[in-house]
Amino acid sequence: MLVLGRKPTEAICIGDDVKVVVVAIFNNRVRLGIQAPDGTVILRDELVRKPKEDTSNDE
Repeated sequence: MLVLGRKPTEAICIGDDVKVVVVAIFNNRVRLGIQAPDGTVILRDELVRKPKEDTSNDE
């Protein structure tokens, strides 16, 4: 895992097509903006993990 420090308006690039920008930081919360090509699926981690956790409990 790469851990970076960024200030508001600073960004990181992922590959050639995805840019993550720090929009704001307040009260220990970070607001991010993500620029990616149309059709790129962007989901919060908890939405990706939830279905996997639900199906694993059915066994």
